[in-house]
Amino acid sequence: MGIRLPSILLNAKQILKMQAKSARNQSNVPKGHIAVYVGEIQRKRFVVPISYLKHPSFVDLLNRSEEEFGFCHPFGGLTIPCREYDFLNLTDRLHRS
Repeated sequence: MGIRLPSILLNAKQILKMQAKSARNQSNVPKGHIAVYVGEIQRKRFVVPISYLKHPSFVDLLNRSEEEFGFCHPFGGLTIPCREYDFLNLTDRLHRS
């Protein structure tokens, strides 16, 4: 029995392609990073390293995003439906590891 990769990882190229297109319009995203919009109601923009896309805790957020939005994100970047406080805690832990 092999490990089942979340479909969000299988489509990482699609996400990065979408982000590259969005980044042309928002040139303040450094190379190797991705803009994400976080929040349950009001969305706030964050820029995070693409290496976070592989971390299991971040993958959980991506799976939630896929369930809610599919690959059509209303803000032109990856939208993550979680509380900003929870997102900041997660990214702080990832930054420290």
